[in-house]
Amino acid sequence: MKISENWLRSWVNPAIDSETLSNQLTMLGLEVDDMSPAAKPFTGVVVGEVLSVEQHPDADRLRVTTVNIGSDEPLQIVCGAPNVRAGMKAAVATIGAVLPGDFKIKKGKLRGVESQGMLCGASEIDLEDKLDGLLELPDDAPIGMNVREYLNLDDHVIDISITPNRGDCFSIRGIAREIGVINQLAVTAPEVADVAATIADEKKVIVDTAGCPRYLGRVIKHVNTKAATPLWMEQALARSGIRQHSILVDITNYVLMELGQPLHAFDAGNVQGAVHVRQANPQEKLVLLNEQEVTLSEDIMVIADDEKALAIAGIMGGLSSAVSDETTEIFLESAFFAPLAIAGRARRFGLHTDASQRYERGVDFELPILAMNRASQLIQELAGGDFGPITVVEQSELLPTRDAIELKQTQVDQLLGYQLDGEFITDALTRLGCRVEIRAEGHWIVVPPSHRYDLAIYQDLIEEVARIDGYDNIQISLPVIDVKLAKYQDQLELGQLRQTIATLGYQEAISFSFADAKLEKQLNPQVHPLMLANPISSDLAAMRSTLLSSLIPCVQYNLNRQQNRVRLFELGLRFDYQNATDISGLQQIPTLALIAVGSRVPESWHAKAQVMDFFDLKGDVEAILAAARIKVEYVPSERSWLHPGQSAEILVDGKTVGYLGRLHPSLEDELDLGITWVAELDQKAVLQSYVSNFTELSRFPSVRRDIALLISDKINVSEIQQLIEQTGSELLHSAWLFDVYTGQGVEEGKRSLAFALLWQHPTRTLEDAEIKSGMDKIIEVLENTYQATLRAS
Repeated sequence: MKISENWLRSWVNPAIDSETLSNQLTMLGLEVDDMSPAAKPFTGVVVGEVLSVEQHPDADRLRVTTVNIGSDEPLQIVCGAPNVRAGMKAAVATIGAVLPGDFKIKKGKLRGVESQGMLCGASEIDLEDKLDGLLELPDDAPIGMNVREYLNLDDHVIDISITPNRGDCFSIRGIAREIGVINQLAVTAPEVADVAATIADEKKVIVDTAGCPRYLGRVIKHVNTKAATPLWMEQALARSGIRQHSILVDITNYVLMELGQPLHAFDAGNVQGAVHVRQANPQEKLVLLNEQEVTLSEDIMVIADDEKALAIAGIMGGLSSAVSDETTEIFLESAFFAPLAIAGRARRFGLHTDASQRYERGVDFELPILAMNRASQLIQELAGGDFGPITVVEQSELLPTRDAIELKQTQVDQLLGYQLDGEFITDALTRLGCRVEIRAEGHWIVVPPSHRYDLAIYQDLIEEVARIDGYDNIQISLPVIDVKLAKYQDQLELGQLRQTIATLGYQEAISFSFADAKLEKQLNPQVHPLMLANPISSDLAAMRSTLLSSLIPCVQYNLNRQQNRVRLFELGLRFDYQNATDISGLQQIPTLALIAVGSRVPESWHAKAQVMDFFDLKGDVEAILAAARIKVEYVPSERSWLHPGQSAEILVDGKTVGYLGRLHPSLEDELDLGITWVAELDQKAVLQSYVSNFTELSRFPSVRRDIALLISDKINVSEIQQLIEQTGSELLHSAWLFDVYTGQGVEEGKRSLAFALLWQHPTRTLEDAEIKSGMDKIIEVLENTYQATLRAS
């Protein structure tokens, strides 16, 4: 939200500079994103009055003017602006003036005629150009006055990031309250006088929905909608990022920014009969102020007349009842709409309005009457009119309540870790607008104000007094901690799993559970994506059946930004609905997914760049499984989106718990990826319980024997190794593959596999005969089972 510093200081003006004010707001939790001057620095520009305008003798597009700036003699200035005319007030840059961009005004001649300065357009003094020509100042602008002072250009625009819980700060009033509290200053609000009714005209208001606990309306006749918006209001709105419209719209916008209460003015001539606040009829249509036609549903609250909907309540008005220059009678609305009745509705139509932004977060339910009176006061002053009585319709039982909160000094001390003075706590909460009752020393009963929806428990109050005392004042102290031994965990925790994967060089991705349906079909043509009824975007329209449909776009995004080595993992849910007959059968499956592209290790002087391969990925997966102490098997995968020769299914006790491998080359081409390695595992399988069993280490020597086998390359190594371990029985301590060879000396269709076998007994030294017997038995079984032969050295 953007506000004018000078507008804020008109409510509360602490004796601090702009930078300190900005820092105070940030430390109050209202982060200042930017503070910029209302206009760049310039000097020597004053208010002048054009006395005469004559045609330049040698240039069709130039005029020779005489301009009064309050000096002894008028200035002769050559000007080419099409709107220059005698009698107008304009900004005059005198000789020696320095305009933004270090542009200096000097005495000179234009086509032979002397010019003693320059008449300025808006852009030349760093303002927005609203027309082609000079900046025309109001008729009452004092001649000779410095333009910076007259236009209040030494102001600053403060851009504040308001957190969702502080809807009360979306206004000058709300920000001023905060500054007043921190500086212990009274807030000086504009005096708002009730505008008495001068006519009896009023609209009947019928509220037929729980979403509107309080509604105020007022008929105002004979309004001059063609009245000019005063300069002070125009400047305040412009510096809040709001464009000038008509006088009525400008007044409602001004009150919105000043008090935080959205208002709306209807053209009463286009309101037929009574005003109804109700839920929309199914398929009811409405053309909004932005000329967008929307189809409404029953959960949308509308303002309507006897015949049709006029506006979406709390979001945007309709075009048919909008005020125009021809409007003379209006119906002014000021209401409290329940936050949950407005939340999410604007986004449904692709809208984000100032009204919806405030109503979604919660508007002070006591504010509508003050805002109605303030708007009536401004309309009377600036546009005249005859005012009818204010119609008030309330559903008191639906209005929010402010429950009392009990607060104790011990709670403050314990939560903050240091002691705050009781008088300070009382004063701070009182200045924040709370009703504070002191039950005893160090014991308060606090009732939050109507505008603070975020104060509900005693911790909220402690946060407030700490915020007012200043986060910088929170003392540094070590907490008192009772150290207790943690309970033994026989299961890998999620945090440990994350840490294990991160040490392998992967970065965690956190993405939506929604995916692009097209990508889902590319990954698995057999899948039928479950589509969302109300997606937030077209590429997030389906429930993902695999985490790869979320990770692949992340990789594409990085590759498109010259990040050639990307390694990501995600722990999230995928959704299995293939066997479901309806939404109730949808299964949410916790899943771990990995994706990697690029080199095996980052580029470095001490490591040669090598392309990542299948065994690199398998090594990463096995490191993860080793942390969980899970024993797995691998078999070739037949998944259509994986490379048929570089992929595998991961089995635990014969059941598939995931897969790993390379994406199919055709899919890599479709997705504009390079070689891409992926893995996906059932998270429950990775986190399954295990029991650590200690086996006493043998004190007796081990004996290693190696065998090299010629065997068919169609046989999985895991099957061979499993057979070796089973045959070796308890005397074989371990076995592992240490060499694979194909090429010269090995016939086609076969390969040489070299295994190391470690023999050891826990209680004695093995005899050579026992080891030889075990080796002979293993070789015999391999020959009979796989027709393996020993390879000659």
